[in-house]
This record gives sequence, structure tokens and C-alpha cells, in this order.
Amino acid sequence: MSFWPVDRLKRPRIRSLGVRRRIRRHRWPIVAVAATAAIIALAGTLSAHADRSPASSGGADGRTGTGWSDAEGGWSEPAAPPTGTSSTTRPAEKGPARFVTLPPGSTLPSGAQCATWVRAAPSAENKGMNLMANARTGHRIGGDIFTDERADAQIATRVDGAFTGSTKDVLRWAACKWGVDQDLVFAQAAVESWWRQTVYGDYTRDGARCAPGHGLGVDGRPGECPESFGILQDRHPYQKSAWPGVARSTAMNADLAYAIWRGCFEGYEGWLNGEERVGTYEAGDQWGCVGRWFSGRWRTADSEDYIGKVQDYLDRRIWETRDFQQP
Repeated sequence: MSFWPVDRLKRPRIRSLGVRRRIRRHRWPIVAVAATAAIIALAGTLSAHADRSPASSGGADGRTGTGWSDAEGGWSEPAAPPTGTSSTTRPAEKGPARFVTLPPGSTLPSGAQCATWVRAAPSAENKGMNLMANARTGHRIGGDIFTDERADAQIATRVDGAFTGSTKDVLRWAACKWGVDQDLVFAQAAVESWWRQTVYGDYTRDGARCAPGHGLGVDGRPGECPESFGILQDRHPYQKSAWPGVARSTAMNADLAYAIWRGCFEGYEGWLNGEERVGTYEAGDQWGCVGRWFSGRWRTADSEDYIGKVQDYLDRRIWETRDFQQP
């Protein structure tokens, strides 16, 4: 809606000659009456302002952050809302500027709380190929992914992929929900897929390991099918109840990946001490759990090599470089 500016030099024209003459004849009485009325109005205005001085109720000290005032014991709307606010909506709740790793045993924020925080400061999309997957939410998972009852009860039940937003916002949401440093998440997702939900990987010739709809040869490699899908490369043979969400929804893919990381970080993967390992698996080693994502083993040479790649991308902040942007 446009509002044309008012020209103060223009006045309504009086077209009646008779009216014009009467105005000339009674000009001084009219002027005297108008002046008296103006003085009365000015006195009333000054009195009202004196009553609403900062020392009295409803003055400057009574203003709120949204520009509303509780003068005279009620609520009144300002003539124009302050810049950046609305008289009908409240500002979005601001959350942490950066999500960091929370220690084992911490109370984690809910997915809904994290969504509110992330959306309070949304990021622009830098991976155009993810638009469709970013607009899809996920679903619940079954009992086939975790081997510890504590993980089934405390972690598996939280996985739902219930978020939509830009690729960076999806990753921040997952970092918030699972209490993992967001820069670690950004770097690991870059190593896994360059932040592309459309990536397939870990091809196999074993048809029994193919995901539904992705049989041998279907995805362009004769006699092979991908085992891993999406921005964090969730691996279908070990996460069957997460299908098809991990392939269709960026949020579901990241949600499950860092749910598994959290299970490891909490100490719920004691089976790692029964496999090839270096040292002893225990709770609280965030980088050891990053390496476990790649190798399925604890601090082995392959694990350490993968950890080094993620740390390199983190140190370089690869997601902020020009070549990484694909809007």
C-alpha cells in the first residue's frame, strides 16, 4: 500500500463567492475564536504530558521492548511499532549463537525447542540440490539400530527428522538436538557428502544389502547398489527401520547420524571393546565417536585417518569457502 505525501501549501478551494465575502466580513472574530481554541488545546496537551512524565506511571520507564505501554493500568498501542517489530506478533525466541558439545548425561533440548532457536536466526540456502529433501520431514525408527537398552529408551525414541529449513539450518538443528558442536557437524557433513543429500555411496555387489528401490544396477553402476545415502551417508543395512526417511529427508538423515553419535558419546556402545580397537572405548570421547561413524571400530588407524579429515575441514572452515557454495 502506498501513501502519497501531503502538500501543506495546498488547501481546499472555496468556490462560493458568498461564502468568501462572509469570511472577509467576519475575519477578526473568527481569528480570535480560533486563537482561543488553540490556546486551550495547547494547555491541555502540556498538562497531559506533565502527567505522563518519566516520574509517573506510563512514562518512559513503563515502555516494553515491543513498544507497548501499560499507562493508566491498561495496554495501549503506539502510533507506529518500532522498526523490526510488529504490533501483532512477538519476536522469535533467540537461542544460543552457537551450539556446542554437551557432556554425557546432559539434559538435551527437544527437537521443537531447537527448531525455535534455529529459526530465530535462519541461514540462506547454499545447496540448491537439497531443496526438496530439506522440505521433507522424517519418521520414527524401530529397534534395529541400537544394541543397548538405554539407547533404545533414551535416544531412539527421540529420532523423527521433524524439521525443515536450509541445509545449514538442518545441520544446526541436529547439532542442537543431540548436543554436538555445530562446527564438528558442518565439517563431518562436508567430508561425507559436501553437504549434498543427493549423494549415494559405499556401493556393493551384494543384492541383499540394497535398499528398496535401489537394486543392483538401478543407480547407474552395473551389478552394484549403494549402501549409504544422504548428507551424512547413513548406511541402510544397519539402519533399515530408518528407510526411506534417511534418503528423502535431510533432517531425518542428520537426526539419525547424530543420534548414533550421542549413543556412542554417552557410553552405550560397549560392543566396541569386543572388536578391533586401540585403547578402551568409554563415554565422553567426541572425536573417537566421529571415527567410529566411519570405521565401526574404536580409534583404529582408519578411524584416526577419518578424524584427521574432519578436523582438517573444521580448521579450514571449508563450508565458508567460495567453492563450497552451490546455491
